[in-house]
Amino acid sequence: MESTLRSDDFLNWIDVHTVEPPTLTDRFEVGELEPGLVHRLFLRLTENAVHQPIRVPIMVLRGAEPGPVVGITAAIHGNELNGIRSIQRLFETIDPAELAGTLVGVTISNAPGYIRNQRVFSDGQDLNTLMPGSAHGNDSQVYAYRFCERVLPEFDYLLDLHTASFGRINCIYARVDTTHAVATRMARVLRPQIIVHNAGDKTLRGAAMALGIPAITVEIGDPQVFDSDDIRSTRIGIRDVIEDIGLIPPDSEIATGEAVECVRSSWLYTDTGGLLRVLPEVATIVKKGEVIATLRDPWGQILRTYRAPVDGIVIGKATNPAATTGARILHLGILGSVGG
Repeated sequence: MESTLRSDDFLNWIDVHTVEPPTLTDRFEVGELEPGLVHRLFLRLTENAVHQPIRVPIMVLRGAEPGPVVGITAAIHGNELNGIRSIQRLFETIDPAELAGTLVGVTISNAPGYIRNQRVFSDGQDLNTLMPGSAHGNDSQVYAYRFCERVLPEFDYLLDLHTASFGRINCIYARVDTTHAVATRMARVLRPQIIVHNAGDKTLRGAAMALGIPAITVEIGDPQVFDSDDIRSTRIGIRDVIEDIGLIPPDSEIATGEAVECVRSSWLYTDTGGLLRVLPEVATIVKKGEVIATLRDPWGQILRTYRAPVDGIVIGKATNPAATTGARILHLGILGSVGG
């Protein structure tokens, strides 16, 4: 017999959990927080058009013993979500009583972009090209400035977590200025699939490095999803980094494998429009002359065959077949041992 749902059935299927609200604050100073506890903060950065605060959520795991402050930021691009859950899972696995130092997680760095399910800030600007921002600039520039002014100086180390953008996929890889020994060691201890030398420039990582804070960027898979495998790998790798820095004792979970190192990398682009198919998988080696993609017209006729210009490894690639002139094909890493 078919069961019939009654209106009463919809009253009891949700468990409502009572949670402690975050502390609202206009300033962030790690030293003022009580040791041995997890603190949940909502830091005010700017205001919207009805004069309501725009805040970023911050988790602070303040160790019982003094030590370095490791900052982990996520979602500076608002649709890059794997980093959010990576931070949450990391915090769930660490006891403050065993922590010598402080772990700070800024789970949603670009709150306006996150609310809109978009990569960019509310004014359409990419925050990770504006760092360290401007105190007297436009909306996104001021937001970037206040983030760098109010959050970054509290860190001794930084891991900035990202994913690919819409229409693309990434392996797990780290970008780091390999002329900096400490930052390079962080990337190697993380054990991503690939490490790429990249100076950083106007990124959050670049702003941190300019302040003397060793920093790496970690790319974790695909946008707008929680990928359990990528989140687990990232959480284990980050824990290995903070173990190496000395915040916590080693545990039994260790990231496996050694990263492939690249001295530089570059995106390859289409020279005309059509329907794109990219052949190699991410994290695979391609040889010079190997076919990496085809481009067809709407009737299925092949317009272009693209070949690898040099030997390399596929860091990321396009997944959207609809390609305009100048569309991304794949992100090619050039193999070579990095410095540091």
